[in-house]
Amino acid sequence: MSHICIGDDIDYIITDRDGGIWTSHGDEGIYGSHPASSEGLARWNTDGGQIWGPLGRGRLPVLPLGGIAGATEEDVAWLGWYSQEGSFLSRIDPVTGSITSYRHPLRNTDGIAVRGTRMLLSHQFHNRPGVELTRAELVDDAWVITSQEQLRLPEPVTRRCVQGRDGVLWIRGGDTWVQFEA
Repeated sequence: MSHICIGDDIDYIITDRDGGIWTSHGDEGIYGSHPASSEGLARWNTDGGQIWGPLGRGRLPVLPLGGIAGATEEDVAWLGWYSQEGSFLSRIDPVTGSITSYRHPLRNTDGIAVRGTRMLLSHQFHNRPGVELTRAELVDDAWVITSQEQLRLPEPVTRRCVQGRDGVLWIRGGDTWVQFEA
């Protein structure tokens, strides 16, 4: 069995269509002694080699302290993260390496799914069947909340079991996966 090392204190991990592994790290990973997690956000290949990182002047609005959520939309990745200056969503194009960051429209989010200018965000009440879903639209370079609803899943929501891919948010409650369209 082979293994790879992609840093310490991983808050969120997703994969993309090309097999890339996207991570957002927590404060212990970013400010600890492990060099693989010091940038806070990264993309890795299946051999464990870092193929993207946000280092460079002006690439992120501020330094991250930890990850919130992540999603893929076709070939791009979306990573939600927080800092001392608030929460942000960054859209990363792995082909060009370009980053566009936006202020996060909510304070507590643990899942996102993006399709074009529409986004679906979730906030789960862990170990309970309740989920808050929020819809947002990208208007004039800012995500604006358009609706919110409370949902009840058949079983309690499992911590860290939410994935966003191509505009669909998948949430696991117990042994059940439920999908919601952005």
